[in-house]
Amino acid sequence: MASADLYSAVAPFPERFNLCDYYLERNLREGRSFKVALTCGETTRTYAQISDRAARLAAALRRMGVRPEERVLLVLPDITEFADAWFGLLRAGAVFAMVNPLLNKDSYASYLSYSKARVVITHTDVLPEIGPALRASRLCKHALVVGPDAGGFTAFEDALAAEDPHSTMAEMEPTGPDDLAGWLFTSGSTGTPKACVHTHADFAFNTETYALAVAGYRESDVCLSVPKLFFGYATGTNLMFPFRVGASSVLFPARATADELFDQIERHKPTFLTHVPTMINNMLRSPRMQTADLSSLRVCLSAGEALPAKLYEEWKARTGVEILDGIGSAEMFHIYISNYPGDVKLGSLGRIVPGYEAQIVSPDGQPVGVGEPGKLRIRGGSTALCYWGDKSKSRATFQGEWCTTADIFRCDRDGYYFYEGRDDDLLKVSGIWVSPLEIENVLLDHASVAEVCVLGQEDEEQLVKPFAFVVLREGFAGSDELAAELKAHVKSRLAPYKYPRWFEWRATLPKNDRGKVARKELKQELEARKR
Repeated sequence: MASADLYSAVAPFPERFNLCDYYLERNLREGRSFKVALTCGETTRTYAQISDRAARLAAALRRMGVRPEERVLLVLPDITEFADAWFGLLRAGAVFAMVNPLLNKDSYASYLSYSKARVVITHTDVLPEIGPALRASRLCKHALVVGPDAGGFTAFEDALAAEDPHSTMAEMEPTGPDDLAGWLFTSGSTGTPKACVHTHADFAFNTETYALAVAGYRESDVCLSVPKLFFGYATGTNLMFPFRVGASSVLFPARATADELFDQIERHKPTFLTHVPTMINNMLRSPRMQTADLSSLRVCLSAGEALPAKLYEEWKARTGVEILDGIGSAEMFHIYISNYPGDVKLGSLGRIVPGYEAQIVSPDGQPVGVGEPGKLRIRGGSTALCYWGDKSKSRATFQGEWCTTADIFRCDRDGYYFYEGRDDDLLKVSGIWVSPLEIENVLLDHASVAEVCVLGQEDEEQLVKPFAFVVLREGFAGSDELAAELKAHVKSRLAPYKYPRWFEWRATLPKNDRGKVARKELKQELEARKR
């Protein structure tokens, strides 16, 4: 497919193009000034209020010396000020770099050094960890703090109150579609998180192709998200995409738990739920699932980790609502392969999103046959420019228009894509490559298993065999008898060599800040046992 055909899914963006105008200001022009855009607890914000506050922040940032395409580090929980800050810095032509507000001192010091941010916008609750790093930073000159105690830095509300939203300092920066807009950090599953550098057009392209053409956001939607806004998956589904159509979003700063989700759904009646498999499982296992009123939901999304078919079936049976499972990445901003409404193929991640093209290639880069596994390559109008400060890894991942992922896929004759795992997760057992996900899905189909992570472990002959970390459902206890039952269960469904040789019972599995099972942490634990 030629590039011109590939990108024709989206009309060319104008010469002067700023995401603050594309997502936020258009709502004022289209008559939604006084519509509630965000709700967080007892606080609501209309589109006009967010526009006013974003303009004030743009002026404040310029007064602090922030210039176009300079990074501003956002370290905020899911509160309405996140939107003020995000749109305000884009209005000023700056570049957002969003970081989890639950990290430690050393992590914040690393992000400050890496981003070289002149200004940080954070929250009172984060100051015990980020404060020392801010004071020690050579390049950070200003910190704006949301909350009751600014800790000696500048109070966010004071900075906004001091500015005139109609002044020249608050004007929309005349950026273009190819100017820098944001950094999206990788999950760090294979090392230190890397910043994927994106332009204004990248975010708008995926909004037009995925959010509008596949997920189907509507002005009448009320959106709720399990993952938090610092994660690009949620920044898209619970801020950018709803604002593009003039919908409303619900935010909550508390940790996402099954009880919290049930409470938020009961109170706000969302129509659009951004989910992750771990929380789908937690909600299904909750006693509240049987009586909860989920009738407001019309769309559920899932991404971030593989969605087991069993979870999909249970959710659909209980709610009647499809889960549109898909895959995206920081490198491509958001979802580029997805199931479609009314067209969900169980166990697959669906079909290619309009405006994108995929290839599945062998280790030497050649396309594989139908149904054969290989590494996924993807291209489309949202591909990042590079990994910031890492030329070697950038060259390995980005080749022209193509982004070569570490994900192993196969594609059937009908164009549905099936995820086999990451290339560094695959196990070679008895000389044959084995996907841990395949084993995990079979184990999850057993009545006793709530969560599982399968990794490779060497036996006495130094041959790799599957090792299963298992969280059991309530009412079950780990034992040799249960392990034997689970082995027999896997053998009855898969080739005999794929069954786990070892089981370790866990109360929980470690998760990273995206809510995924932290495979790297469990791998390190197994490695440490060898020493």
